Amino acid sequence: MKLDHSFAEELTALASEVKPIKLKNSRLEVFNHDLATELDLPSEWQNETHLFSALYAQDGALNRCSVAQKYGGHQFGHWNPELGDGRGLLLAETIDLQRQRWDLHLKGAGPTPYSRFADGRAVLRSTIREYLASEALHSLGIPTSRALCLISSDDPIYREKQERAAKMIRVCQSHLRFGHFEYFYHSKQPEKLQSLFDYCFKYHFSDCAEAESPYLAMLEKIVHDTAKLIAKWQAFGFNHGVMNTDNMSIHGITFDYGPYAFLDDFEPTFICNHSDPQGRYSFDSQPGIGLWNLNALAQTFTPHLEIEQIKQALNSYEPTLLKEYSTLMHNKLGLLPQPAFVEANSKIINTWLDLLAFEKKDYSVTFRQLCKFDILGGNQKLRDQFINRDRFDEWAEHYTLALKEQGMNQTQRQTKMRQHNPHIVLRNYLAQQIIDRAEEGNFEMFHQFIDALKKPYEEIEKYQKFSAPPPDWGKQLEISCSS
Repeated sequence: MKLDHSFAEELTALASEVKPIKLKNSRLEVFNHDLATELDLPSEWQNETHLFSALYAQDGALNRCSVAQKYGGHQFGHWNPELGDGRGLLLAETIDLQRQRWDLHLKGAGPTPYSRFADGRAVLRSTIREYLASEALHSLGIPTSRALCLISSDDPIYREKQERAAKMIRVCQSHLRFGHFEYFYHSKQPEKLQSLFDYCFKYHFSDCAEAESPYLAMLEKIVHDTAKLIAKWQAFGFNHGVMNTDNMSIHGITFDYGPYAFLDDFEPTFICNHSDPQGRYSFDSQPGIGLWNLNALAQTFTPHLEIEQIKQALNSYEPTLLKEYSTLMHNKLGLLPQPAFVEANSKIINTWLDLLAFEKKDYSVTFRQLCKFDILGGNQKLRDQFINRDRFDEWAEHYTLALKEQGMNQTQRQTKMRQHNPHIVLRNYLAQQIIDRAEEGNFEMFHQFIDALKKPYEEIEKYQKFSAPPPDWGKQLEISCSS
């Protein structure tokens, strides 16, 4: 395996050399063996002594070119040029057996030039939440960064209260954000912005570089990938919570997890971030914010594209998102997305969602219960979940007729639906229970839940405790950005 440092060496204007600082009594608590194998990483890194040597030894393999990245971003709609990796370091890049490039990035590394008087640390709470979320989304088929390992410590750090410091190494195609491009554009550094574009064409958008209009092709791909990502968020009931442009990846992946949440009761206006009282990043606002952020990014392409070309790229966002979302929702309801059926099916889908929202039904549990829907009747258990039975009966009649007309074998349909409606999702109350135990040094529940999240569509007896809807006290837990 060869480690590369293309970002540190070729984008020096965005890179500040920083060495990670070891925490007190550091312990390698979790290592993602499956991911390490996929990336063809050294087997010795799974050993704490060897990994810590690579991270902290003089000229260690993972610190010899470690850098903090500089970028800006629109935070809650307001431009802020004073951003960057305040606690993270790009350690290196690795290339897997398929020649795919991956960043190895350390979160909680210590102070950097962009820490803004903060301590550069991450707390165990937020580190566990990101590890759980990234593996959960990956197993659901939602593009995301992934966690390679989690390191705990005895170092005390202070947020709203005293907590324990922790670190994690995460992996993704790159950590290039909308905010990298915005920083050079708004600070009027065209030569450096051009260097960033050249770097992207060389390492991440090589196919676009061969197109008739490379910049248009690149923008169109970012728009396309972002639209499909957010469609998946909406279909699976995932609320990111902080869609600032510095948290948006050019690769159309989920990363920079903060106060995220999977929906419990289906409330389209749900806000998972208690620092967002206006609901800018509420669940149902995510598609619109995605387009807003893409408009902010598209400004940086104006040196190379005409306004009509930019409009062309941005105009593809909504139809791409709606098409992907429609396909996902058809799959979740066992309907066929054929043109002859789409209009009627869309009404059935929307009415079902209205039912869930009106009665505040648990999003994932009720969809999973729908997998047992019988066109011959006998749906009393599902019917009993609803207060307005007449309204349910009316919807069920239309749904039954559609299923019969579309002619899918019932057993095959139910099997397919179970492959698109998870039995287990990441609930915030479960994450909090795991955090509470981990802070006492007990990671047993963490490992059990990770194993369950890897098989979210399967009903496995020993993981049944993770599939139930949350108790009332576990709903809508307030999650902050502090980490």
